[in-house]
Amino acid sequence: MMLLGIIAGLTTCALWGLTFIAPRAVAPFTAWDLTIARYGIFGLACLLLMADRRFRPTGFAPSRLLIGLLLGGAGYVGYFISAAFAVELAGAAVPPVIIGTMPVFLAIVANLRDRSAPWAALTLPLALIAIGVVIVNVATIGVADVADMTSILLGVLASSAALTIWIAYGLANAAVMRSTAPPDGLQWVGLQGVGAAIGSLLLLPLASFDLVSTASAWETARFVAWALVMGLAGSWFATWCWVIASHRLPLALAAQLIVAETVFGLAYGFIFEGRFPTPAEAIGATMQFAGVCSAIAVFSKRRALSGVPQKSAAQV
Repeated sequence: MMLLGIIAGLTTCALWGLTFIAPRAVAPFTAWDLTIARYGIFGLACLLLMADRRFRPTGFAPSRLLIGLLLGGAGYVGYFISAAFAVELAGAAVPPVIIGTMPVFLAIVANLRDRSAPWAALTLPLALIAIGVVIVNVATIGVADVADMTSILLGVLASSAALTIWIAYGLANAAVMRSTAPPDGLQWVGLQGVGAAIGSLLLLPLASFDLVSTASAWETARFVAWALVMGLAGSWFATWCWVIASHRLPLALAAQLIVAETVFGLAYGFIFEGRFPTPAEAIGATMQFAGVCSAIAVFSKRRALSGVPQKSAAQV
């Protein structure tokens, strides 16, 4: 059912959007600390679930096991670190909208492959999303003073790194899931969770061990709470919801739904900073949201006219 896929996809985006405030919410703990804790919890949850045979990645070729672990280690950990530092350097608005261009690139690749919708029908959604991104970035850089410019540009660079990792992860993951013998979705998630945990452990030398004795009880409790939310809800549950969305939606539509992560991320950031968006930020986010709604309308209309299910998306 397409509606269930859309709900699952939006739930995923709401949880992934927390990435843009979690690193700032755990201060004085750092992004490195949160990365280690988040993905350690994610990997531990996956290992505990593997006590049930249904969740074990059995029968995987050694090469596929390695790919799953690498996707978890490089994809999850690399993306989160890049996004976290982007927010610290550039603030609440720029990183979400730069990373939000990912649906444009992935939807184009997906439609080149699947032909899920005519290019003419996708022109408006993709244009709205791209213009929204440009508006926010131009406005933010335009009002920055010289002292902030270096930080913002570094934030843009970190955002671009996160975007590149996102696209590479999505395409590599989709290639595996569209192979002649694709792995079970939840087993694949579990394998990547273990890979993410291994990747996070490599960051242990960067952990703030001194905060164990200097941080207050409230700061420590807040850090643990955020680590649990990001590890269990923002990683495992969000990925499970994405598996559902991926099964029920064309990839070109699922890719554009991810722009909702941008909208959620912006909203969380403004709430965290205790301010309303600027006119440019509001217009840019609205245009991105309009692009998503337009994309949903395109695919819903095609399904209604055809009367048959459309090709499912690869799991990403």
